[in-house]
Amino acid sequence: MIDFEKVLDEGIANDASDIHIICGLKPVLRIKKSLVPSKENVVTEEDIYTVYDYIVKGNVILDEKFKDDRRLDTSLIYKGIRMRVNISNMDGIPLFTLRIIKNTLPAFEELGIPDVVRQMTYQPQGVILVTGKTNSGKSTTLNALINNINEKQNKKILTLEAPVEYKHKSKKSIIIQKEVGEGADSLTFVDGVRNALREDCDILVIGEIRDRFTMEAAIDMAESGHLVIGTLHTKSCAETIDRIINFYDFSDQAQIKYLMAALLKIVVSQRLIKSADGNDLVMVPEVMVVDNIVAGCLRKEKFSISELEDAVQGSLEKGSISLLNSLASLVIKGRITIDQAKEQIEEKNYTALERTISNLKMHKG
Repeated sequence: MIDFEKVLDEGIANDASDIHIICGLKPVLRIKKSLVPSKENVVTEEDIYTVYDYIVKGNVILDEKFKDDRRLDTSLIYKGIRMRVNISNMDGIPLFTLRIIKNTLPAFEELGIPDVVRQMTYQPQGVILVTGKTNSGKSTTLNALINNINEKQNKKILTLEAPVEYKHKSKKSIIIQKEVGEGADSLTFVDGVRNALREDCDILVIGEIRDRFTMEAAIDMAESGHLVIGTLHTKSCAETIDRIINFYDFSDQAQIKYLMAALLKIVVSQRLIKSADGNDLVMVPEVMVVDNIVAGCLRKEKFSISELEDAVQGSLEKGSISLLNSLASLVIKGRITIDQAKEQIEEKNYTALERTISNLKMHKG
């Protein structure tokens, strides 16, 4: 038998980002990207249902949703710490992934994200996208941006999240946080975005843009004079644009390209990798400021990822940062090794990386 609360305590004490509860294994903690077995015993099937009851707490709506969908996204508060919980099935037995949400947000300046991203939040309207793969720190960046706006701007901020992670308190701004899902504040992201048009908000934050319908609602919101900040699960700025375009049928793609060229302000794509000494995680940001050159690429009939990447490289003076430049800068600072940097790119770009490192060293000297 395991003591689930001891597992939670162990995860919190070790600054784990996630806790995995799987039948037949010891609980597993993800600490600085590595999977580390808990000190607790192997999880039994009886443990699984004890954990299920602990999390669902007899909520009939959540229980029925899990039984119908074989998956459930919910949240748990333990000793004042919020956790995002995903429950799914393996061999007919539930398994759990808990994401630990830190109560204290880092200051935006501490994240390693260029200040141009924060500056874009002063735009009266448009679209800002924060992207990256799972465990890349998107939620932390998004909430640090919200917190910065809350402290320095007088706005009404409406967030749509599934589930709500960081709980913000209104400061200079008003913050309304809505949970999305069955039995929650809004059934779907699309419903939440559409209703936001009637809620007199200045800034709309969409926790995840998953499909064409949410994207269209976000664009309508931006066109009507609002600033929209959203996230997507993509690994680069160029891939983000490609994903959005491919939400649409071919006959509609020309229109979405023109709309994105007009409304998109900035895309930041981020990844977290271990530091050179292995004791920390380092943010590697790629930033695409949508200037005239980038907008021109977006409007072209045939979209090219490589051409857009070249446009980002050519717009560095506008605040854009290519992945190569970001990696090269971290290598020079000693935050990561050149071998770690090469792991983040294709082999054909190794020479370009080494050349970028040399150029930056010469410029620095």
